[in-house]
Amino acid sequence: MSLTGPTDGFLCPLVANRYHIEFYRFTIRDMDTNKVVFDVERSAEDYAEFERRIPYLTKEQETSCRSIHYRFPSSFLSKGAIGAKLVFGVNGDQPVPNFRMIERHYFRNVLIKSFDFKFNFCIPHSTNTWEAIYDMPKLNQEWRDAIIKSPFETVSDSFYFVGDELIMHNKAFYAYDGEDL
Repeated sequence: MSLTGPTDGFLCPLVANRYHIEFYRFTIRDMDTNKVVFDVERSAEDYAEFERRIPYLTKEQETSCRSIHYRFPSSFLSKGAIGAKLVFGVNGDQPVPNFRMIERHYFRNVLIKSFDFKFNFCIPHSTNTWEAIYDMPKLNQEWRDAIIKSPFETVSDSFYFVGDELIMHNKAFYAYDGEDL
C-alpha cells in the first residue's frame, strides 16, 4: 500500500504460490448496461500443465505469463461502476485463510485507483467465485485524453496475499482506444 508507482519487476517468484491458487475465469462488465467488456477462461487442466512447466520458464516467459495487456474502449474511462467476477481454484492441500488482493493502478507513476478485496477463507481443492462491484475513479477530461493518447502507459500491479504472505504478483497494461461499447 505504500508503493508510489508501479513495480519494475515482480515482488515474489512464481513458486511463492504454495497454495496453488489459479484463476480460471475473469469477467468485467459495465454495470450501467450489464454488457460484458472482457471475458477470459481457462481450464484446471491448463493450469496443471502450466505448473509443471514453471521450473523451465525463461525470465521472458515468466514475465509474459504474469502480465496481461487489456484494450478497452475510451468510453470505459467515463463509466460510473464496473463489475469484476473472478473464478479461481485452490488446487493445493492447505486451507487458505484471509486471501486478499490489492490492486493499484497508475498512469505515469501517479496512483489513479486502488482496490483492496478480501476473501475470508477457501478450502483446499475448491473452486470459488469472487464478484465485486466498484466505482471507477472520476478523471477530468485532461487526464482521460492523456490516458487515451498513451496506450499501455496505464499499469496496474495486483498483489495476492494469504495472511501477510505475498504469494502472487501480476501486472496489467491498459489501452483505452478500442471500439466503443
